[in-house]
Amino acid sequence: MAADDEVPEEVIRVTDVVTRFGDNLVHDGVSLSVRKGEIYGLMGGSGSGKSTLLKEMILLLRPDGGTIEVLGRNLAELGFEEAAWLRQQWGVLFQSGALYSSLTVAQNVGMKLREYTRLPEKVIDEIVRMKIRMVGLPDHAADLYPAELSGGMVKRASLARALAMDPRLLFLDEPTSGLDPIGAEAFDQLILKLRDMLDLTVVMVTHDLDSIWTVVDRFAVLGDHQVVAEGTLEEVIEQPHPIVRQFFWGARGRLRSAHGQ
Repeated sequence: MAADDEVPEEVIRVTDVVTRFGDNLVHDGVSLSVRKGEIYGLMGGSGSGKSTLLKEMILLLRPDGGTIEVLGRNLAELGFEEAAWLRQQWGVLFQSGALYSSLTVAQNVGMKLREYTRLPEKVIDEIVRMKIRMVGLPDHAADLYPAELSGGMVKRASLARALAMDPRLLFLDEPTSGLDPIGAEAFDQLILKLRDMLDLTVVMVTHDLDSIWTVVDRFAVLGDHQVVAEGTLEEVIEQPHPIVRQFFWGARGRLRSAHGQ
């Protein structure tokens, strides 16, 4: 992380994004920025457009208005080669893991390496095994199929695949969903460790308050089709917007419990 008196480089800038699905307005002027080296959270209720915004950041969806810049590139103006280059700069962990069921863990992890590089198979195999160990899976997991994995192992295998190309950016969609509290905490700590070890910038869609409290540096709260608050935890919880108050001061919020309300 950069020194306190420095403003880190912005690696993602979202400006006045508008998104519609037919008559359904999802985003209406969404703006936020992600700084180099931070873990940035996207938070909000169901239907607030968190995952939609992430998909727009990784070129799976295109907004109806506004601009999204990633690593200084306007996503709406990319040519084919530049888009292909940009896709190699990030890794993605989807909520379900999205592993190919007919492939082993090793084959899943090695997919991008085989698609985008001309490395010898022996080198690819060595990289794959290293990534599998990096996310805390045992060596024998490389030869297992997704159906043979626990939920936590699927998350870790999917993370190994996301890290295969040594990305600069890591996008996580609800990474702790479906995990028990112990597994979720372990996964959060793994993300912290990998961020620091690999100098990653991480964008995490989450509704897990524990993740917001323990690993996220800054985050945006989406609601009413816009960003209703953005900043550090200390900055966000001071915002008076009803959605912020509901998340952090509601019956299931930590702040209410902490203050004995």
